[in-house]
Amino acid sequence: MSPVRWPDAADDAIKGDLTVAVAYITPAGGAVVTSVSPVGIGNRESGVVGFTTSLGFPRKLERILRDPRVSIAYHTREHGFAATSSYVLAQGTASVELRPSPKRLAELMRASEPFLGKTRRGPIWDWLLREYHQERVFVDISIDRVAVWPDLRTRGAMTVTGAAWPDVPAEQKPPKNGTEPRVDVGVLMRQIHKLPHRLLAYRGADGLPVIVPVTVDRPTEAGLHLDVPPGLLPPGGRRAGFLAHSFQPQCIGLGMRTLTGWLTVTDEGAIYAPHTSKGLAAPPYKTLLTVSNGLLAKYGLWRARRDGTAARLQHLAARKRVD
Repeated sequence: MSPVRWPDAADDAIKGDLTVAVAYITPAGGAVVTSVSPVGIGNRESGVVGFTTSLGFPRKLERILRDPRVSIAYHTREHGFAATSSYVLAQGTASVELRPSPKRLAELMRASEPFLGKTRRGPIWDWLLREYHQERVFVDISIDRVAVWPDLRTRGAMTVTGAAWPDVPAEQKPPKNGTEPRVDVGVLMRQIHKLPHRLLAYRGADGLPVIVPVTVDRPTEAGLHLDVPPGLLPPGGRRAGFLAHSFQPQCIGLGMRTLTGWLTVTDEGAIYAPHTSKGLAAPPYKTLLTVSNGLLAKYGLWRARRDGTAARLQHLAARKRVD
């Protein structure tokens, strides 16, 4: 098949957004959505976009290796370089490169500096940041479809490049433990109060995650009431992931909260009942953030080697290549 060559508006966002939302599928048929900084990784000629991560986040990598259907939403122009106002959703099949070449790692460092700032150099910094820079994992996504809306709130007509937009997905079977919230909704609202970028992800009819921006209308005992442009959420009930995040220039002072839960859409609106909640915050100081990144990368790699995570991921990746 020929590569999907997305339009100019999409290319501008892909090359220029500082932070994006990435969604992948869970074994239960839900979706997890989190934020990453792709530093402009994307090649329109080959129809591939991507991002990097580390062995310190093994669950994400393991799930992508087991089910490579992944989506990226280019949903905010904040602190980036893109000029377009379009919301861009890129969907496709991921491959994971656990051991990238020194050349590719060097290219990544050069590409990251306009987005994340100049790389710290010197004997101490080189030691501290060795694992952070040299033990990166690349996730490359061969694009099946790119959907573009004319504004970041997904208002207006959607245009699609590549595979046609699929039919409405069927409802999912409710979890055995029920669909009601398992997280205190009032506490959750206080946690996401200062996290303005909010997105929801669910598995589409073709198995690819769909990521849409949402506004939290109000919290109730039933969950979060969501305000979404008409037609973006399928009717009925299903597992879904929720992301709320914020970030400053060069991703200094970022905050993120990721949820899994149950989405119910009726004629009366959409309600999201959160079941799990995890938060992350990075200090708003460049030097402290850099030190934290270096130490976390060292610890994550040590833990991955000690508990067998690195070997397990290598086995999964090798099996995928054979398949």
